[in-house]
Amino acid sequence: MGKRSRSDAVAYVSMVGPALLVYLLIVAYPVLNSVVISFTNFNPIAGTAPEFTGLANYRRMLQDPDFWHAFRNNMVVVGISVFGQIPIGFVLAYILFRKLVRGQAFFQAMVFLPNFLSTIVIGILWRRIFLANGPVSRVLQAVSGDPSAQFTMMLYPETVMIPIGFALIWIYTGFFMIIFLANLQKIDLGLLEAAQIDGATEFQVFFKIIVPMLASVLLINAILAIAGSLKGFDLIFSMTTQGIQRDNAMVLPIFMYQKAFLDRSNSVRFAYGAAISNAIVLISIAIILFANFVGKKLGAQEDM
Repeated sequence: MGKRSRSDAVAYVSMVGPALLVYLLIVAYPVLNSVVISFTNFNPIAGTAPEFTGLANYRRMLQDPDFWHAFRNNMVVVGISVFGQIPIGFVLAYILFRKLVRGQAFFQAMVFLPNFLSTIVIGILWRRIFLANGPVSRVLQAVSGDPSAQFTMMLYPETVMIPIGFALIWIYTGFFMIIFLANLQKIDLGLLEAAQIDGATEFQVFFKIIVPMLASVLLINAILAIAGSLKGFDLIFSMTTQGIQRDNAMVLPIFMYQKAFLDRSNSVRFAYGAAISNAIVLISIAIILFANFVGKKLGAQEDM
């Protein structure tokens, strides 16, 4: 190895080494430690040495009906994110890009504003809106003329995710709008003008030109939405209260929190919580790989 090669290697290690060390200590080690703990009966409160239990925590998780209830709710959140936030954000970005609305700066700021607010504060705000004596119930009372009418969606498993869906769309649509808008601004306007000269309508320009050109951006946003949906905790936790509301709206992170930190009857709750967290990671990876596979297939079909 020559002197220059050695100096390049030293420079590379000096720049990459600190970041790699921080990553190993803060990210890699906790993840690997969580995997190891999930195969034991680890409980630091008991003060006893952990024993290897194999797949016992994972079997228990799969046999727990609360896990499947939380999984179904999480899939609803994923659906809201992928098929709600992303399309709406894309359309809003296109409206701004094509200057189809006045006061673009104000419009953009208002849509993106929720991203500057605390998620806990937003959750409490939306919970107050949907309380039994909140604004929505008062509107129902005024429209129906029935003073006893109440908005009780938060109390039933079949409808509890509807208010949460509205809140999720309100918060995160602006985030995806900004990503789409940044990529739309890279498109050559001459291409769109040529299409309109040839007689293309605004609808055809959007679906025949814009959507195919931003297919990769759509896929990236879908991956971000899936990852965010499966680790989301604070909004749903703050929108619901302890008891029937939170049980009905339980998602996997809340399920893990309850089993790992609140369930005092579970002597191995920390190991069980580690198993649940690993399951969340595996589910995220599986869905992201599926989305990536579908995106590549659709892209291949468009190229044919």
